[in-house]
Amino acid sequence: MAVSADEQRFLDEVSLDLPWSLVEEFATTPRWRPEDVNRAADVIAAKLRAAGVPVEVHAPEIYLSIPYSASVSAGGVTYRAKPPSSSLSVPGGRTGKLVTLKANPKALRSYNRDIKTLFGGSIASLAEVRALVGGNIVVMQGFGNPALTSLIEEWGGIGLIAVNPGIDIHWGTCTTIWGSPDLEDMPRKPKIPVVAVNNPDGQKLMALAAEGGEATIRTDLVEGWFAQKIPVVSIPGSVEPEKFVLLHGHYDSWDVGVGDNATGDATLLELSRVLWANRGALRRGVKLAWWPGHSTGRYAGSTWFTDAFALDLDRNCVAQINCDSPGCRWATSYHDTRAFTESAAIATAAILDIVPDAVVRTQRPPQAGDYSFNNIGLPSFFMLSSTMPDELRHEKHYYDVSGCGANIAWHTENDTLEIADRDVLLTDMKIYLLSALRVANAEILPFDWSATCDEFLATIDEYQVASKGLADLSAARAATEGLKSDLAQLDHAAPAQRNAAVMELARVLVPINYTRAPRFRHDPAYTVPKLPTLAVAAELPDFADDHMRRVAQVDLMRGQNRYLAAIAHARRVVGAAD
Repeated sequence: MAVSADEQRFLDEVSLDLPWSLVEEFATTPRWRPEDVNRAADVIAAKLRAAGVPVEVHAPEIYLSIPYSASVSAGGVTYRAKPPSSSLSVPGGRTGKLVTLKANPKALRSYNRDIKTLFGGSIASLAEVRALVGGNIVVMQGFGNPALTSLIEEWGGIGLIAVNPGIDIHWGTCTTIWGSPDLEDMPRKPKIPVVAVNNPDGQKLMALAAEGGEATIRTDLVEGWFAQKIPVVSIPGSVEPEKFVLLHGHYDSWDVGVGDNATGDATLLELSRVLWANRGALRRGVKLAWWPGHSTGRYAGSTWFTDAFALDLDRNCVAQINCDSPGCRWATSYHDTRAFTESAAIATAAILDIVPDAVVRTQRPPQAGDYSFNNIGLPSFFMLSSTMPDELRHEKHYYDVSGCGANIAWHTENDTLEIADRDVLLTDMKIYLLSALRVANAEILPFDWSATCDEFLATIDEYQVASKGLADLSAARAATEGLKSDLAQLDHAAPAQRNAAVMELARVLVPINYTRAPRFRHDPAYTVPKLPTLAVAAELPDFADDHMRRVAQVDLMRGQNRYLAAIAHARRVVGAAD
C-alpha cells in the first residue's frame, strides 16, 4: 500500500520541535511518585494548550503501590535491592532459609504462569516443589513478575528474591491484579515480600542457598488510593464524529524513564498537534490519552478509563493503538511488532510505507502494556515499538527486556536522555500517525476477520493434536469454517452495515481469543493462551490422575460451549449485515 497524497500531507507536518522539548523536560523529571506524576501531567496539558490543542484532564482516584527501598541481608552482608510494585511491605524484615529453583533462561521476562514455560521441565512434581519452597525464601534467576510471584506464594514460599540478568537492578511489578482491585481481585494481592537484586549479588545469594543459609528481606512500600491525572485529547471526525480510534500510552515511569515512556508521551503530543490542526480531514475521530498508574498500579490509569467510559468504548471505539517505547537508540527493526491477527496487515503496511526495507514480523501481544481493552473487544495493534535488531543486541551482549527498544537501561536509573534517538523517534511518530489515519479515514474498517478465523483454525488443530485423541474439537472447527465462509457476505453489505458488523465481530471474537473473564471485567496480569476456553484440550495428556482428567474434560466441555456460542453470535452478526 502506497502513502496517499492526503496521508502525505499529514506526515509532512510531523516535526521534532514540540515532542523533543517534552523528551528533554521529562529527562529531568522523575515520574513514579504520585505527586511527581501529577506534575508531569500538568506539563503535558500545558504543552498541548500552548500548541492550541484542547485537553480534558481527569483526576480519578486509583490504587497504587509505591516502592521506596529494599535490601537483603545474608551471611553478614547487606545487599542492595529494589522491591517490585505491590510487593508486601516488611520494613522490619522477614527471615527465612534460602532455597533455589532453576528457571528457564528463555522465559526470564515471561508473563506466562505455565510451570513448563517458567521452569523448563526442571520441576519433577508439584509435591516436590511445595516441599522445597514451603516456609522458605526462594532465590532464582529472573524478574519478580506477577506469574512467578503468584506461584511462589501458592507453593507456600515466604519471600522471593529475583536475580536480574545483569549488573543493574530493574524495577517492576509483581501483582496479578489488573488495575485498581475489585472484590474478586483482592484475594490475589501479593502476600509475600519480593525483591530484585543484580546478578553478581544474586549469584552469592544462590551460593549461600546451596549451603543451607538464610536471609532477611526488607521492603518499604506505600499503598493506597491516589488522585492521578489523565490528560485526554478528543479530536472529532467530520463524517462519523461519534466513532474514534484510541491512541494511548503511559506517562508515569521508573525514575525519569526516557525510553519508557517519555518518547511515547512525546509521540502522542506531536500526533495531537498534527491531528487537531487537520481535524477537518478526519472521517472518524481520534482520542489520545496519557496514563498514570502503569508501573505502580499495574495499568490502573488505562483500566480506570476503560471502566469509566466502557459503554462509550463499546459503542464507538473502532480500535486501540498502544504507544510504548518508540524512538529509542539503535531501534531500527520491527521484528517484534505486536498486533492482533485482524490488525496485523494495518501495522505491517504502515511500517513498510515509512521504512520500505524494514524487517517486520507481528506477534500476539502478551497480557501487558495497557491492553486494558480486551474484555470490551477492541481490535488492537502495537505495544512496544521499534526495537534493536537481534544481531546488534547479541553483539552488545544485551539480555532480553520489555521496552526501551531492547536497551537494557529499561526500568533502571540509566533510562536517560541518551536512550532516545531523534531520527528513530521521527520515523516512529510517522508510523503511528499513518496507521491511526488508516483506521480513522477508511471508508470500510480495515480489519481482516478471515485471517482471524485462520488463526482460530490453526489453534484448534494445534490443541486437537496435542490432546492425543482425548479431546474432540470437531464442532469448534466446523463452526469456525462456517464463520469464515459467511464472512464473504460482508462484501455485499452497504458500508454502514458492514462497519457495524466489523465492530460487533470485534466485540465477540477478541474476548473469546484473549480473555477468560466476562466482558467489562479484567483478566489477571499473566499470559492468556490462544482461545483460552479451549486450551485445556492440549493439557489433557498431562493429567495422570483419571479423576482430574475427567474434571479437565468437564472444563473443556464448558469452554467449547462458550466458544461455539460466540461463533454462532458472530455468524448471526454477519448474516444480519447482508
